[in-house]
Amino acid sequence: MEKEHGSISRRSFLKQSVAGGAGVLVADRLLSAEARVEAKGVRAATNSGAPMMDVPFEARERVRLGIIGVGGRGSSLVRDLVAVENVEVKAICDLVPEKVARAQKTVTGAGQPEPAGFSNGEWDFKNLTQLDLDIVYIATPWNWHVPMAVSAMNNGKHAAVEVPACTTLDECWELVNTSEKTRKHCVILENCCYGSTEMMVQAMVRDGVFGGLTHAEAAYLHDLRSILTANEGEGLWRRFPHMQRNGNLYPTHGLGPVAHYFDIHRGDRFDYMVSLSSTEASLSEYVKTKFSETDPKRREKYVCGDMNTSIIKTVRGRTILLQHNVVSPRPYSRLNSISGTKGAFADYPPRVFVDRQKEEEWQTVDSFRERYEHPLWKETGEMARKTGGHGGMDYVMNYRLMDCLKRGLPPDIDVYDAAAWSAPTPLSEASVIARGAPQDFPDFTRGGWDKRASKDFART
Repeated sequence: MEKEHGSISRRSFLKQSVAGGAGVLVADRLLSAEARVEAKGVRAATNSGAPMMDVPFEARERVRLGIIGVGGRGSSLVRDLVAVENVEVKAICDLVPEKVARAQKTVTGAGQPEPAGFSNGEWDFKNLTQLDLDIVYIATPWNWHVPMAVSAMNNGKHAAVEVPACTTLDECWELVNTSEKTRKHCVILENCCYGSTEMMVQAMVRDGVFGGLTHAEAAYLHDLRSILTANEGEGLWRRFPHMQRNGNLYPTHGLGPVAHYFDIHRGDRFDYMVSLSSTEASLSEYVKTKFSETDPKRREKYVCGDMNTSIIKTVRGRTILLQHNVVSPRPYSRLNSISGTKGAFADYPPRVFVDRQKEEEWQTVDSFRERYEHPLWKETGEMARKTGGHGGMDYVMNYRLMDCLKRGLPPDIDVYDAAAWSAPTPLSEASVIARGAPQDFPDFTRGGWDKRASKDFART
């Protein structure tokens, strides 16, 4: 089967992308036209169920879960999850049988029974979602996120989706509508919200250290050229959107923490955005330098500009600078900065400035850590740094989600966040096409964003 739920299969996606040349140009025109339609909201969403904001999980003593996709990212998730008490990994799915076997070995090595394995073709994940599970983790190429999450929810399971959760506005609405209809949560696995610094800064925001917030900066600036062009792992699929779309392809790592600082969907929401892209140069030059003239990569045409810069305006009038660049040689940064009426924070390196301090220069965050370090990091920090990736934030994210499931708490990050944080991809593309014209964010909460109070992140 080549297509289901409007999602291109991995095999056909690779075939049409590898072709390069005229085929890619046609695909680019088609996707650009589609982006124009979606950004105008032509395909309106209908209310299909009650809101899922602040809806608690059903409490349970043990969490039974399945994982779809156990490549590099999925394998890391497996290692984190088997380290959490009272969590059972019951099923593993991947296109590659050897990867399933490797993940099964990780689970049995942690003292759990061998999980069921699924590797019989692209749609075998549907058999996993029909098992008796509580939640399904999804760590696959982006075009599979929505059909897999929808399958999980329609079969009575909660879904936890890697970033971005979706890549079109139609997909955003499909996640929201399915979650509301099935009464199952769809959580976006945004690990950067659980970083030690990000959680500490949010506590400082709540305590008024920076006063009223007016502006933030968020980004994903990460040199991925070697990964994008590899003949394994993400190199088998992640480069191809660069041939088809021109915008911010990966917005959530920077935007998620800022959304929490700004209480998005708890008194504010994203209103509209404008976006511009630079010329494309770095990925083309890298391929030309690194690969011989006979390599098929030399025939690929990339359309995504090296740097995409967007500005988001919120309903309350605050602004967010949002950037994406994964092809320029440079140090890693997510910017992660905020400005308020009483001070500012800026990351990489993390530093703080407070109004009327003696010296007019940045302070390190260390002087604030004892007072504002998040309880989750005090509780799990040692294990997180030992077990989890990305400095421990991965483990804290997984520990917290499992804790919410066991205790019957609402998730920290819900389907409305998943949709809104992912929406900058199609909106930025549409704005770039329209020479920077503003693009409205859909209100995925249908007015609910202004009906619930601010909440300290992950503190229940």
